[in-house]
Amino acid sequence: MQPDLEIVEVQGDESFTAWAHGYPYRTVRWHFHPEYEIQLIVETQGVYFVGDHVGHFEPGNLVFMGPDLPHNWISDVPAGQSVERRGIVIQFPAALVRNMAATFPEFRRIEPLLAESASGLLFSAATAAAAKPIMEALLDARGLRRVVLLLSLFELLVASDDRQRLASPAFTPDPKAFMSHAINNVLAHIAANLGDELREPMLAELVGQSPSAFSRSFRKHTGQSFVRYVNRLRIGRACELLANSDKPVLDVCMDVGFNNVSNFNRQFLLHKRMPPTKFRHFHRMQLAASRAANSPP
Repeated sequence: MQPDLEIVEVQGDESFTAWAHGYPYRTVRWHFHPEYEIQLIVETQGVYFVGDHVGHFEPGNLVFMGPDLPHNWISDVPAGQSVERRGIVIQFPAALVRNMAATFPEFRRIEPLLAESASGLLFSAATAAAAKPIMEALLDARGLRRVVLLLSLFELLVASDDRQRLASPAFTPDPKAFMSHAINNVLAHIAANLGDELREPMLAELVGQSPSAFSRSFRKHTGQSFVRYVNRLRIGRACELLANSDKPVLDVCMDVGFNNVSNFNRQFLLHKRMPPTKFRHFHRMQLAASRAANSPP
């Protein structure tokens, strides 16, 4: 079965993402992405898949995966029940570690770890316990503090001699083959054309499906309706523009593909529980506080 493409959203003023999610959740499916990922399970147990590896997981399951390595964690949670926070996820692009290694010779010590992560790496419970407070702190950290914590996490994982590879040496991810799957082409097209008109019938025609078949397939592979998926990406892009530019809200609305500001405000409130103007105000307050906290006395 071909894995689905996950679009990892890294904000313009950040170099990596740190987030947590519950279960069930939209990313819980057989999927891949070009970014590295470090995942720590903090609640539930079940079965996980990394490449051609199948194993049992429980709280304390800490895995580091390289780019394009398919993976999925399926929790043993009864139907109709949910978990608020199942795991913590750190994702970062390959360019981040390449640039750091090119700038800081000391950082090259991480290169063997990165190479091994192509097969997926499982760490011991002791290493997971040491990583947990760092990863939890990353969820709320801002500014330079995020970088310090990420480097601390890297230092911990590099020093660990208890890691074991998961996927077999024979397993090699093939992102080109993965992208031959119709839905992955659609997801890539959406991410590249968020500011343009995106209609479900148009994309159904792009992959040669009827609108109803496309709608079912899209929901099956993403866990969301087409409209909700597109709106979520557009609001994420809007947050980046609001945080890193002085563009008026109307311009941001149009740039991310909403055709009227009323719908934009309604969707923004739905996803962020505040209007765009308040989001921008809070972001700038937070940035100012972070700068003040990191400035010399």
